[in-house]
Amino acid sequence: MTKTDQLQDLLAPTVHALGLELLGLEYLPQPGGSLVRLYIDVAGPEAGERTVGIDECEQVSREVAALLDVEDPITGNYTLEVSSPGIERPLFTPAQFARFIGENAKVTLKLPQDGRRRLLGRIVAVEGETIRFDLDGTPFEVAHSNIEKARIAPDWAALGFPAKGTKPDGRSKKAAAGKQQPTTSTGGAGSAMGGVENE
Repeated sequence: MTKTDQLQDLLAPTVHALGLELLGLEYLPQPGGSLVRLYIDVAGPEAGERTVGIDECEQVSREVAALLDVEDPITGNYTLEVSSPGIERPLFTPAQFARFIGENAKVTLKLPQDGRRRLLGRIVAVEGETIRFDLDGTPFEVAHSNIEKARIAPDWAALGFPAKGTKPDGRSKKAAAGKQQPTTSTGGAGSAMGGVENE
């Protein structure tokens, strides 16, 4: 089991107990201290009807920080960030890809496939662990296990942002918990974020 899987299994019940869903997390070991980034969303009947607010991100941040202090699964210093998915929503599981069939996604592969490691294409089908894309008319299949990271690629022009890559301001607040020091960060477009820095 990878460290990411271990953290996912440890933290998901705490997020669920707060009435939210842990979409996935990123664990990035770094020399100065690891980064743990959680993506949360509304769960149950409210899913799709409202978005996660910054207060919920801060609440999850406090609860998760307390759990990490007790369980101590991370060696050394770490920074914890909790974020809503935003418009450029990350995709972690085949079920999440299936939910967004018809949408475009940016994907980075773990190992090159057909000479490419990055792709931008429309999600057309999910069959078991296989994700099928349309790359400008060319079909392309990827095993989910070979996907390093993936995000929805919004049509910014359709959203009213004529300049390519122009996004709404995602500046957000961070939450402090216990003796940990607050950090500041800019979340993704349309996202809310809270976080703490462990010392």
